[in-house]
Amino acid sequence: MQSRAAAVVSEIQDAICGGLEAIEAEQGSDARFIRDRWQREGGGGGLTRVLLNGAVIEKGGVNTSVVFGELSPEFAAQLQGTGTSFFATGVSLVLHPVNPHAPTVHANFRYIEQGEKRWLGGGADLTPYYFHEDDRAHFHGVWRSYCEAHPEFADHPRFSDWCDRYFYLPHRGERRGVGGIFFDHLTLAGDDPDRDARALAFLRDGGLRFLAAYEPILRRHMNAPVTPAQRRWQELRRGRYVEFNL
Repeated sequence: MQSRAAAVVSEIQDAICGGLEAIEAEQGSDARFIRDRWQREGGGGGLTRVLLNGAVIEKGGVNTSVVFGELSPEFAAQLQGTGTSFFATGVSLVLHPVNPHAPTVHANFRYIEQGEKRWLGGGADLTPYYFHEDDRAHFHGVWRSYCEAHPEFADHPRFSDWCDRYFYLPHRGERRGVGGIFFDHLTLAGDDPDRDARALAFLRDGGLRFLAAYEPILRRHMNAPVTPAQRRWQELRRGRYVEFNL
């Protein structure tokens, strides 16, 4: 399961980076993802891929990790697994477009083991600087279809509500954007190879649907006219975006 999950994560990264580089090339940009492969002391490593100063994406990262080892007893007790041994692999991305009419987007898909317990997590959410209902409807529609294709693991109303609650600043009474889906601790119990295969198919499908959810929105706005005031507003809202990660 570990090697298969890591392969799925790598496939998702390749597909998303390839799709974004193709859009940059169409716009006459030679911007490509810079690769930085790293190793983790204690076990594993990952591949960071960053695109900077493109014609379409101002800054974006699509990163993978495959890490394993031993947790401290104190940290292990805070998690939902058993024991101190762990394995985790995932792909995580954030994309900040050049054009303020194109929204920032985040997504993450992961597989984790702790002792005998195994689970999935992930999601995707959209943060516009200028709201467009067509964008919101399209983004949510793709993730609704994704959930409906995997009823064994997914519940769209629950995942959508979970996203709204997760990306929320209580002291401001503010959500990060227009939502999407979020899920965590989808437990894979026991030894069931068929269910494991379906779980990986669920995770893989989510990652590979990302471009279907985001690319049409990006293309719709990437060449829209922009004023200095709109660019300034984009920069201000990016500062607020960071606050959700603190």
